[in-house]
Amino acid sequence: MKIVDLLKPPPGLKVLITGGAAGIGAVIARAFHEVEAQVYICDIDGEAVERMKREHPGLRGSVADVGVRHDVDRMMDEATSSLGGVDVLVNNAGIAGPTGNLEDLDPDAWEHTVSTNLNSQYYVLRKAVPWLKKSNCNPHIVAMSSVAGRLGYPFRTPYASTKWAIIGLMKSLTGELGPDNVRVNAILPGVVAGERMNRVIDARAQTLGIGFDAMRDQYLEKISLRRMVTMEDVAAMALFLSSPAAVNISGQAISVDGNVEYL
Repeated sequence: MKIVDLLKPPPGLKVLITGGAAGIGAVIARAFHEVEAQVYICDIDGEAVERMKREHPGLRGSVADVGVRHDVDRMMDEATSSLGGVDVLVNNAGIAGPTGNLEDLDPDAWEHTVSTNLNSQYYVLRKAVPWLKKSNCNPHIVAMSSVAGRLGYPFRTPYASTKWAIIGLMKSLTGELGPDNVRVNAILPGVVAGERMNRVIDARAQTLGIGFDAMRDQYLEKISLRRMVTMEDVAAMALFLSSPAAVNISGQAISVDGNVEYL
């Protein structure tokens, strides 16, 4: 087999993507759908789920709040029944969380961020791991972290805390699942162009009392390549890590960020 042939995931791969109806999750879902994987998404936005299903015939999905364990249990039963198992799990769902000084943060907002970003990964994993262990198709888990999972992020402590924790979860789970031939890696997107990043920039600009454009320039100055990355960049990494070319890549926290130097 030519090396180039190893770079594409095999058709028919059973892929489950949380938060898969919008943003990075939707782009990842479309990418796997394009390479003829069997794709199941979940998202809290029912209209977005239905839109993805209409636009991509054969793609399946349901509504779920991944921060609620009973929602995840129901969704996982539906997903594994629909797909007939799981070969690739992309634990992508997450929220930006509040912005501000730690002492001023709403405790409910902190808990909601932890539930959605971190607890959700555990809720999905506990149901998916038994299926991944049964897979003979290069089983793999993508844990979506962030550049904020390797750098401090002032005024965004709830978000950064969850993203650092996801790295610890990934590293620990790699050792647990390696003997079962299940790989685990984390993707750390950087400053990703799009509406969500615009909202983050605006919120931080307001916290610091400066203009949006000045805040955006500050973000770009922290990146070695002086540019944002795209959602397609992140999706391409997810595809690569789920391909035969990555069969011996596990336990890695891989940044897709143009080298963010600090936050």
